[in-house]
Amino acid sequence: MPLRSLACSLARPLFRSSALGAALVALLAALPTAAAAWELDPAQSRVAATVVQIAPEGPIPRQHEVRRLSGTTEADGTLVLPLRLAQSDVIERMGPLPPWLSGFTERPMATLTTRFPPERLERLPVGESLVEVLMLSVQSGNSTRSEPLAVRFTRESPARVRVTNAERVALDGRELMADPTLRSVLLLLGYEQIGDEVPVSLDAVLVRR
Repeated sequence: MPLRSLACSLARPLFRSSALGAALVALLAALPTAAAAWELDPAQSRVAATVVQIAPEGPIPRQHEVRRLSGTTEADGTLVLPLRLAQSDVIERMGPLPPWLSGFTERPMATLTTRFPPERLERLPVGESLVEVLMLSVQSGNSTRSEPLAVRFTRESPARVRVTNAERVALDGRELMADPTLRSVLLLLGYEQIGDEVPVSLDAVLVRR
């Protein structure tokens, strides 16, 4: 029996005839239930990016994806999301890597940390959406930067919520090339120079754990 229901059932016979008892029962009944834990469904969670290669023949846009996003929220809604080279389509494009690079593919290229309000997610009706501006912290190499990100949560079923960006998001191409880890990945893909903007879109699914 949940703690709230147990407390209410015990309080009623003890304080049934008193105003104090009535107030206590009302207070216990109003306590919020614990928010359910949510986790990303790796099979349906990905980030897509458009990288514009600056080539002699002109700009060439190319699509890339980081797939199989995985992470579990804490009780306060905190989500830590490491992004590894092995999750990207880089391996498919490059083919088998030499043995000395095998460990490199499992190292996080970047780690994203954010927090969403689980209590609002619990109250969201099926078929409805809400937009939250989340603070997104991105750690890559020795640098960490934070910026706001507008995210749309859509309740598709009681146990399933789709997460997408609510507005256009673009990374700074110059900052990406300045990061040693990301620059190594881009060079592996043949990008010696890229455009100033890298548009990014999020399409992920949260499910009850």
